Amino acid sequence: MSATADAPLPAPSLLARLSQPRTLILLLALMWIPLVIYVMFGHMFEDSRDYVLIPAVPATLLLYVLAMRAWWESKIAVIGATLVFFWMFIAVVVPFLPLIDPNQPIAPFTLPFSEKKDIFFWLGTDFKGRDMLSRALWGCQRVIVWGVTATLVAYIVGTAFGLIAGYLGGWWDEIISFLANILLSFPVMVLFILILNYLGQSGFNIVIAVTFASAPAVMRIVRGLALDIKSRDYVFAAQTRGEHPIWIMVVELLPNVRGPIIVDACLRLGYTTVAITTLTFLGLGLQPPDPDWGLMIKEAANTALIFKFSYMLIVPALSVSSLILGFNLMADGLREMSLRD
Repeated sequence: MSATADAPLPAPSLLARLSQPRTLILLLALMWIPLVIYVMFGHMFEDSRDYVLIPAVPATLLLYVLAMRAWWESKIAVIGATLVFFWMFIAVVVPFLPLIDPNQPIAPFTLPFSEKKDIFFWLGTDFKGRDMLSRALWGCQRVIVWGVTATLVAYIVGTAFGLIAGYLGGWWDEIISFLANILLSFPVMVLFILILNYLGQSGFNIVIAVTFASAPAVMRIVRGLALDIKSRDYVFAAQTRGEHPIWIMVVELLPNVRGPIIVDACLRLGYTTVAITTLTFLGLGLQPPDPDWGLMIKEAANTALIFKFSYMLIVPALSVSSLILGFNLMADGLREMSLRD
């Protein structure tokens, strides 16, 4: 036997080990759960609130490095991921940045790159005298948390019903498809407004509204994929072994439909961000006093008609546009890489 055959295989690199599915799930949890707790339940922690976000900082940086390593072949995906992770990183570190209180009125109508009351305002202040830079950076937290959470819940619900309708078929398929078609018959924004007018304006109600509006479309995508995959040999093999339908849907079908779902999720994250910003602008979304991009656009709508104060509208508009562009570019890049494979 040759020496080459006896030589041990080289150990995988640290980044390769971190790219394993279980490690990625752990890193995603370390990034996302502290941010959700901070935004949704931070008021319960009082003075120790900021410490909740500490595990999310290294997790976010590691996930960005792993995304660059995995998607380097697609420059579009790299640019999109850079935009998204920029705002994700800002969301987890903003409490530790030397920023002015975003709700503190200091000097109204201060133009960008101006100094008043011994404070230099890089992006100026709004009509109440609140620092625009601080409000723009803090504003990403609520949009990201509620937007991603709403989209995630919609995908969980839509994927579950899509697998049931596609795999079980029969009257399950007829009932689920009928209910989905009823919801899809409503214009999305009209459905949002109806639900929020009935339930009230809050972040949790936005999650419910997005679920009702997005889950039917997700269901139809997953249903079509499940109808195609359920005729594969490995599904027949699982049926022959006597596996439970739930086990077959979760273990055999779900992993094989995740590619198109991930691409569609990136696009839908952009749509949800637009919807939440629009609802806040209409007074039906996230409520003050905490800063939010949609709220900033709403408050600046009249003042920005004067050209020299248009920065009050441009700053939050560019912020939300860059996040949406990042999600869309990520989706395009992932689709491009899937077509190559």
